[in-house]
Amino acid sequence: MTDRTILLRRRTALLGGAALLAAPALVRAQEKVVNVYSSRHYDTDRALYDGFTEVSGGVRVRLIEGDADQLIERIRNEGANSPADVLITVDAARLVRAMDANVLAPTRSATLESRVPAHLRDPDGHWFGLSKRARVLIVPKDWTPPKPLARYEDIADPAFRNTILVRTASHVYNISLAGSILAANGEAAFEQWARGVVANMARPPQGGDTDQIMAVAAGQGRIAVSNTYYFARLIRSSKAEDRQAAEKLKVIFPNQEDRGTHVNISGAGVVRTAPNRDAAVAFVEYLTSVKAQEMFARGNNEYPVVDEVNVVPEVAAWGRFKEDRLNAVAYARNGAKALEIMQRVGWR
Repeated sequence: MTDRTILLRRRTALLGGAALLAAPALVRAQEKVVNVYSSRHYDTDRALYDGFTEVSGGVRVRLIEGDADQLIERIRNEGANSPADVLITVDAARLVRAMDANVLAPTRSATLESRVPAHLRDPDGHWFGLSKRARVLIVPKDWTPPKPLARYEDIADPAFRNTILVRTASHVYNISLAGSILAANGEAAFEQWARGVVANMARPPQGGDTDQIMAVAAGQGRIAVSNTYYFARLIRSSKAEDRQAAEKLKVIFPNQEDRGTHVNISGAGVVRTAPNRDAAVAFVEYLTSVKAQEMFARGNNEYPVVDEVNVVPEVAAWGRFKEDRLNAVAYARNGAKALEIMQRVGWR
């Protein structure tokens, strides 16, 4: 065997080995699949994913579910080899956290920009809102407040001593609400508000939003701070005791005469290293389609981000409301400062 023949065989072997190493990545990128990492744990979302397979000509959705922070960290650790194409999570604060962790790619999509209102998406396209949940006040129908109760700011008034039921300060829903109030009123006024809320609590924070609502129904307080879909769940519950409790209560949408009610979101972004980027963008676009938005609205009693889509009758019965148009990035950015203040004044 000549030296030239040996050299050619070695080069062929090296090139073949390189091709074998590259093949898994190539195959992965060419598969008709979109890999979704999601912290939404609703069974109805599965039907959403099946719908995408139908309309996309067979692109399958591979779903990994988990805690939002764990999923973000997992994508970071997987690095360039991450199979993740799309991250879905609830609350703008978590979406901003993912953006700051550099796991989301800016995405330009005329479809998404036309369907999703500007205040419900990142200005640079790192993420887009998919559904809305208003943070409202739930009170007894037969209760006459000692003073007007029309704004978030009102619940800090001493007239409402021993009436407030609310989750811990550290829960992301309260952090985002607080971030919006801080943006509206400034740091000094926000701290005064937080002190007033703590002074007015009927009990130390405990449990989730449903627990606050049920406590109002049981007479343990007068004002529950809750996301709308928790109340809708009780109204639509198969349990008679849930429906009976909800029947005693009503919704107040705060700040209708000024900035509007705080609205949080669930949302999605395309992962920076997505191996199936085109499918990922198409999937997020699909989630803002009328069909998908109707499924969001029905599946978890949420508000769609697309205005022309109807909500479930029980939610529609509350009427339309004015929502705060503060961009979600802004209140999410305020969250850390708001939480520091809340905890400093004793909101645990």
